[in-house]
Amino acid sequence: MLIPKGTRIVDLGKHPKPDLVIEISDTTLADDKGEKRLQYEALRISEYWIWDVKSVQLIAFTIAPDGSSKRVDISKVLPNLSLSLIEEALRRSEVSDQSAIGSWFMEQIR
Repeated sequence: MLIPKGTRIVDLGKHPKPDLVIEISDTTLADDKGEKRLQYEALRISEYWIWDVKSVQLIAFTIAPDGSSKRVDISKVLPNLSLSLIEEALRRSEVSDQSAIGSWFMEQIR
């Protein structure tokens, strides 16, 4: 079930919960690592990523069925995807165009 485009607030009573949530954090890093992380743990979202814009760093957590979370370097939702590869692609996005990054990324995952 896809959530309709343009949906700003997802009603989990109508739509399935996502497997992966990604927050882009510029001024909200403490909240993203704290309160929001607790909310995603309570919802049992499988994986939660925070892109820290200021430190150019990807922080990723996997959330267990019991609601506990731990940091991960390899995605479980996107099997065997090294999160350092995502981090590098995001770093490259500051100096390269999307097609160059896309080509580089495809070379890495082959």
